[in-house]
Amino acid sequence: MKKEFISELYQANKNSTVYLDKKRIEDFIDIVFRFLFQLEDRKYHSESAIQLRIEELKAEFNSILCNILNDKEEAKSIADNFGNALPLIYKALLKDAHYILDSDPAATCLEEVFIAYPGFYAIAVYRFAHQLQKQKVALLPRIWTEYAHSKTGIDIHPAAHIGAPFFIDHGTGIVIGETTVIGSNVKIYQGVTLGAVSVSKKKKNQRRHPQIEDHVVIYSNATILGGDTIIGHHSVIGGNVWLTKSVEPHSLVFHEAQVVIKDKNSDPETIHIHI
Repeated sequence: MKKEFISELYQANKNSTVYLDKKRIEDFIDIVFRFLFQLEDRKYHSESAIQLRIEELKAEFNSILCNILNDKEEAKSIADNFGNALPLIYKALLKDAHYILDSDPAATCLEEVFIAYPGFYAIAVYRFAHQLQKQKVALLPRIWTEYAHSKTGIDIHPAAHIGAPFFIDHGTGIVIGETTVIGSNVKIYQGVTLGAVSVSKKKKNQRRHPQIEDHVVIYSNATILGGDTIIGHHSVIGGNVWLTKSVEPHSLVFHEAQVVIKDKNSDPETIHIHI
C-alpha cells in the first residue's frame, strides 16, 4: 500500500470533527419504529415500563447526536425536541395506517400495515426525518430516508412536506423531491416521480418540485415535474402520464395509448433479427 495513500487517509481521519456510526444510526430508527408499533419481541406491562423505554431511547439518541455534533447541550436539546414531537408524529402515522387499511382491499388489519407494508415504513421514516429536518439537524434526516429507500425502493426527501393521511401503495420506484408539497388524503402508486424539470445546482434555493393538493390520486409511473406545477384537489392522474403544467381541481388526466390486439390465426409480421 502506498505511503501517500495511508497518509491521506490518516489526515482525513485526523481532521474529521464527527463520528458517524451509520449502522447505529440506521438501527436506531428501526428500534423506534418497532417500539411505537408493537413490533418488538417483548411486552411492556406498565406505563412506567413504557416511560423507562422512552428514556432509554432518548439516551441512545442523545449519544448518537453527541458523536455527530461534539456538543452535549445541543445534542440534548435536539433529542428533547424530537422526543416532544413524537406524540404528534405517532398520531399522524396512525392516520396514515388507517388510511392504508381503509384504501387497500388487500389489507386485512392494522398489524399487517405496520409489519408488512413498505409504503407505511417509508412514510414513517420520512416523518421522523422531517422532524429533524425542521430542527435543522444535519446528516441524520438524509441518512434515515436513504436507509428507508434502500429497504423499500421509495425515495422521499426529508425536506418534502407531506400531509396526513398519506397512502403509498406498492411503492417501488417512487421519488418525492426536496421541495415537493403534498396535501392530505393523497394516494400514490408505484413508479411515480414528483421531480424537478432541471437539476441545476443554481436552483438549489428555489421551489423545484410540484405541489399536490388534497384528495389526489396518482397512478403508477406518472411523472409530475416543476416547481410551478400544481395538481388541483380531487384530481386523478392516470398511469404513465407526463406533466409539467398545472391542472385544475377535479381533473382527470390520462395517457391515451394505442393498443393493438391481433387474432392468433392472423399472419404474423415478419421479424428481422440482426446479430
